Order: sequence, then C-alpha cells, then structure tokens
Amino acid sequence: MPCEGCMERDNVSTVATMEFLLLGFSELLRLRVLLFLIFLIIHLVTLAGNMMIFMAVVTEPSRPPMLLFLCQLSAIELCYTLVIVPKALLSLVAAGGSSISLLGCAAQMHLFVALGGAECFLLAAMSYDRYVAICQPLRYAAVMSEGLCLRLALACALGAFAVALGLTVAVFRLPFCPPRRIDHFFCDVPAVLRLACTQSYAPELPLLAACVLLLLLPFLLILASYVCIAADLLRLTSTVGRGKAFCTCASHLAITLLHYGCATFIYIRPKSSYSPARDKVVSLVYTNITPLMYPLIYSLRNKEIRGMLRKMLRRKKIAQLN
Repeated sequence: MPCEGCMERDNVSTVATMEFLLLGFSELLRLRVLLFLIFLIIHLVTLAGNMMIFMAVVTEPSRPPMLLFLCQLSAIELCYTLVIVPKALLSLVAAGGSSISLLGCAAQMHLFVALGGAECFLLAAMSYDRYVAICQPLRYAAVMSEGLCLRLALACALGAFAVALGLTVAVFRLPFCPPRRIDHFFCDVPAVLRLACTQSYAPELPLLAACVLLLLLPFLLILASYVCIAADLLRLTSTVGRGKAFCTCASHLAITLLHYGCATFIYIRPKSSYSPARDKVVSLVYTNITPLMYPLIYSLRNKEIRGMLRKMLRRKKIAQLN
C-alpha cells in the first residue's frame, strides 16, 4: 500500500539531500571477504583485457571496419564496469550497505542504461558489417568505409544516451517511499521502480519504451541481417565456404546471445515478477562475467585481434630492451 504523504512532491532542497541505501549483498556477511576478492580480480582482469584490445586497435595504422567496432565495444565495456563495479565492491566492504545520493543514483542509472543501449546498437551495426562482408564481399570496402563506421558508432552512442536520459528523468520524477532501501548493488531500473509510491503500471511504461528502442529494435536489425546471411549461405555449394562464413560470425553471435539473454531476463517482464535475490545474481553475471567474456571470446576467435595483440606486446618488449 502507498505510504501516507509520500505522494507529495519533495521540494528542491529535499531532492538535493535525498539518499538511497544500496543493500548489496548484506545478507551474505560471512562471504563478504571472499566475494570482494573474487569481484576485484574479475574487475581487474576485465579492465586489463578490454584495455589491451582497445590499445591494440588504436595503435594499429590500418584497421578493418569490424575492428573499429571492437574498439568502441571495448571502450563501452571499460566504462560499463567502472560505473557499476566500484560501488558493488564498496557495498561488500560496508556491512550494512552503502549510501548513494539521488543525483548519484540517477547518474549511475543513466550511464548504465546508456552504455548498455549503445552496446545493443553497436551489435546491430556489427551484424550489418557481417552482412555486407558475406553477402556483398566485392562492395565491402566501398560500403563499409571508415567514415561510415565512425558515423554509425557516433549514432549508436548518441541514440542510446538520449533514450537513457528520457528513461532516467521519467524514473526519478516518481515519488519514493521511505525507507529508501534499494535491494541491489547498483541503481538498476527495476530495483528503483520497486520503491515508487504507486500501485499502477504507469511507471513501467518508460521502461517498456526504452526496452523497445534499446533492445527490441536492435535485435530485429540483427535478426534481419542474419536471416539474409543464412539465406546467402544456403545457396553456397561449398561446405568450406559455409564454414569460413560461419566462423566470421561466431564471435558476434556468441556476444549477442550473451548480452541479450541477460538483458531480456531482467528488463522484459512485469514488476510483479521482480525477485531481488534472483535479479542480483543475473545482474552479477551481466555486469561482471559478461564484460570479462568479451575480450576472451574475441581474442580466441579473431585472428586479427590476436595478431594485433602480439604486435603490440612485441613493440612493448622492444621498447623495454632499448
């Protein structure tokens, strides 16, 4: 039931001083030290892996279009983990959870949604790159120019940040019932909506609209690209050609399934089915394990990335010897 008086709009001074309490993993007091060490190691490995891919692509003078997208993907993952993981580690250190201001919570939510949305748009752009490479190989260099790739990357970032801003404003215009305790380790949209002083489904409409724009629309574009790719591969008589074409798409497919699997589970469902414990586990995979898997998948599957990493390490070794 809505609490008494909480439907009144707080004044500006109250909003400026309002705080939320991130409960994090406060129910796992005995495992706090172990979880802290595990998350810290994963965080450092994730930062190192994505940073290596980012630096390897940036320092390469001639970069294929797909590697430009990988560079942006690594940059997104770097920012993504820095937005979420430090606060999660802090919540493990503080036994009763960690406090976060309303503005800090809004900023964290906006950046999290924007970076996740930019990744969805970027995966759609990468699927188009694969479509042109497989279905129109002779026109690939002309179509996927560096200028087009940069414009696509910029459009992905700006579109996602605009949608995320609208969602964040809509969420934080709601009145919140005290005690303002978020049963999560960061300001995730479903967890914050759980505190809204309303029983209607109206607050979920901005989240639904954001899911359509950031999840469904890019997914349909990815699906359309791979339907065209599959139709083109079915016309090939050579099994070797099919195998090579599939190998060029395997890394992208693996990352797309990983990203969309977790995001769909968390965001595309009604508020009534919200489960804090279950969502924290899925979000843990989504924000810690998934960014760690990206550099591993691409460094193992992509020969160009492996070659760039070897050249970068070789240049570093030569510089150290000199």
